[in-house]
Amino acid sequence: MELGLETMAAAIGVSVPVLWFLLCFVATIPVSFLWRFVPGTLPKHVYSAFSGLVLSYLSFGISSNLLFLVPMLLGYAAMLLYRPKCGIITFFLSFGYLIGCHVYYMSGDAWKEGGIDATGALMVLTLKVISSAINYNDGLLKEEDLREAQKKYRLVKLPSLIEYFGYCLCCGSHFAGPVFEIKDYLEWTEGEGIWAPSDKGLSPSPYGATFRALVQAGISMAVYLYLVPYHPLSRFGEPVYQEWGFWRKLSFQYMSGFTARWKYYFIWSISEASIIISGLGFSGWTESSPPKPKWDRAKNVDIPGVELAKSAVVLPLVWNIQVSTWLRHYVYERLITKGKKPGFFQLLATQTVSAVWHGLYPGYMLFFVQSALMIAGSRVIYRWEQASNIGLVKKTLVFINFAYTLLILNYSAVGFLVLSLHESLALYGSVYYVGTILPITLILLGYIIPAKPARSKARKQQ
Repeated sequence: MELGLETMAAAIGVSVPVLWFLLCFVATIPVSFLWRFVPGTLPKHVYSAFSGLVLSYLSFGISSNLLFLVPMLLGYAAMLLYRPKCGIITFFLSFGYLIGCHVYYMSGDAWKEGGIDATGALMVLTLKVISSAINYNDGLLKEEDLREAQKKYRLVKLPSLIEYFGYCLCCGSHFAGPVFEIKDYLEWTEGEGIWAPSDKGLSPSPYGATFRALVQAGISMAVYLYLVPYHPLSRFGEPVYQEWGFWRKLSFQYMSGFTARWKYYFIWSISEASIIISGLGFSGWTESSPPKPKWDRAKNVDIPGVELAKSAVVLPLVWNIQVSTWLRHYVYERLITKGKKPGFFQLLATQTVSAVWHGLYPGYMLFFVQSALMIAGSRVIYRWEQASNIGLVKKTLVFINFAYTLLILNYSAVGFLVLSLHESLALYGSVYYVGTILPITLILLGYIIPAKPARSKARKQQ
């Protein structure tokens, strides 16, 4: 069997531990499918938790489950012992623990060298634990003081320990996400909410949506395996890269970022298929006649939305969608002072939390600071576009924003891929920091050339 795994791993260009993880990861699909046949609410919670523990053990070893128990128990203890502050306590304890694990395991280096460890799953688990505690905390607050998302997901009573464990480890969904809310998990398991029988019938068939996700996974893996030999990250350290001119270096950086994304598209498509086939991926019905089922709960990426994004502002809505939603609900919106509009501080703080969540590598920090600058610069172009009454100018600005977004995104991704400070800065410098200077220039121009809404001009003329 070991020889067979080595042959398979060599065929797709990964290490044996990574291949074993991928096999266990794909196994979440049949495991999630079998959940549908477990009778009764309590057995479903037990199955969710037990199957997650077994898949973790097979993927990472027994130590992974011990690793996961710490933040899960800390979060539950905070909810049990001090509800008024359990959200903020769990946030800092869980992130502190995750940071410690990132430092101890140095997971980024392991991933770059073809290894695998449990910190990726711990990252997803951390978000689940924190959201559970914050939602339980919100259950104490007056409803009129809450935002819509808080009203929707607040927990009035404490989940039982088995409900909580089932949510955290649900059929291996902690491997790569997507992140979903504990209230949705409880309603799904108990057959309530949108999963309750209605005039539209019982829960719809998931098989068509599952097949679509699997086809997307297959295409993503095929594209990645085709492109990666032509754009290996090792090329950045080779003398030939230094011999290239500006445009060839920039195009190679662009294609490296583009190539790397297809690996994530594959992973997220498999996790989407797993959640959909269990039934949890169901998110309601369309308003069309006849109504059609929606399967958005597990959707973590909109591939055309990323690759053809007209503005950097929309990227959080189409890339790592569920984590972006989590960051918006539990970081960004909670930093906004009531009665005031959000600004660059909220954006930068949210991107910083995202960077720390990924790991303490300088490359992550650089990428997310770059992302904040990229989004701020894109907003300036968008404001100019909205202020223009001239069709040609408006269309030109739309195209500029599209080209700007793709250029800065792939330039910024270099830091995320190589991780080290020295290498990141050297690669940014090899193209004269064009992807850093351009957003900053746009932000400054936004103050010098403020955009006045076209409607306001029209009203003044009237």
